[in-house]
Order: sequence, then structure tokens, then C-alpha cells
Amino acid sequence: MEEKVKILLCEDDENLGMLLREFLQAKGFNADLCSDGDKGYKEFLKGKYDLCVLDVMMPKKDGFTLAQEIRNVNSEIPIIFLTAKNLKEDILEGFKLGADDYITKPFSMEELVFRIGAILRRVKGKKDKEITLYKIGKYNFDTQKQVLISKDKTQKLTTKESELLALLCAHVNDILERNFALKSIWIDDNYFNARSMDVYITKLRKLLKNDPNIEIINIHGKGYKLIAPENKEETPA
Repeated sequence: MEEKVKILLCEDDENLGMLLREFLQAKGFNADLCSDGDKGYKEFLKGKYDLCVLDVMMPKKDGFTLAQEIRNVNSEIPIIFLTAKNLKEDILEGFKLGADDYITKPFSMEELVFRIGAILRRVKGKKDKEITLYKIGKYNFDTQKQVLISKDKTQKLTTKESELLALLCAHVNDILERNFALKSIWIDDNYFNARSMDVYITKLRKLLKNDPNIEIINIHGKGYKLIAPENKEETPA
């Protein structure tokens, strides 16, 4: 029998938290509810979770602080933020911390379940994909370990950085369409997600800046292109 997906749910509104937990359990997930960020972190250290759903505004420790602490322990676990404010700054801040998605209150519980499902499928798909190693100029990129390796340095990437770089590598020297990238990684191609993708493109440029033969260029009205020398090396069996 397949093990249930285990979700850490942190929400300080008691009624909403209990409703969400019950709904997630009814949909076949295991969900643990915590009413503040401190309890959430302690619970996270105790349990083995597959995904976190964190309210941004919480007592004792807000969702952003909690997410950073969780990421220090497990850099790959998917995180969804629940935010009461539809503020661009909040949303961009969340994505900078490596969030996988955000949902603005009020939201439908079905939408939350849909987004959880989409993220879990993407994580599984990433594990199932055959190409896990890419050579980009003087870098080696391991999509499974989410690391970018050059001669003198190994850099750990967040899930979003890794997914976006993997898409660029799969389309190397070709156009990666903006909407395709947004829907593949962020599910929705709305304004906030498009802005957050720009943030990640800037991050990737910085990570690759030590090789002058590599650049990520904007193709106006279409998307991005990773320009890199073609490598014909064979991957060892």
C-alpha cells in the first residue's frame, strides 16, 4: 500500500486550520496542524514531511522565518505560502526564499489541493526524468542533487532555481518560452509568478557568471535563451 503524503500545516487561525486539516485528510493526505511558527519548526524536526503549507502572518515566528529555518534543514522540501495580503513584495519575498507556490486568502480548498497535487507530480517527475546531469560550459549541473559544480566550487540550488536551470538546459541554445516555463514550474502564468521568474533568472545569471561563454538572454516577447558551448561528451554508464 502506498504511504500517504505527509503535510505540515501551519496556520494561526484555529477555525481555518482545522477546516484545512480535515479537508486534506479527507483527500487522502496526512496533515499535522500547528498554530504558530515555533510549534511548526519543532514539529518539522520531529516528523518526516513531504510538503509544508505555511501561513505568512503567524505569532512567535512568521512563515518566511519558518521557511528559512526549514530550508536550512531540508533544502528540497516543497513549500506553499498562505498569505492574507495580495502584496507583490510579500509574494516576491516568498519566492526569493525558494517557495514553490503561494495562495492568497480567501482561497478555495480545492485549489489548494490542486496546487499540492501539481507540486508533488512535478517533484516525482523530476525524480523520474532520465537526464539528471548537464554540462554547461565549465559547469556540471546535477538536477537530482540540485548542485552546480565548477572546478573550485559546488553551489547548492533551491528547488525553483534547479527546475528553471534544468528547463533552460533542456532547451540550450534555443528559446525557452516564458509561458511554458511559468506553467511547468509555477503552474500559473500570472503577473506575480512572471515577476518571480525574472528574480530567478537574475539569480541563475549570477551563479553562471564565472564562465564568459555562458549567458542567459531575454528574447523580447518570447522568453529566454541559455547560450552555451555545445558539449558532445558522453555520460559514463
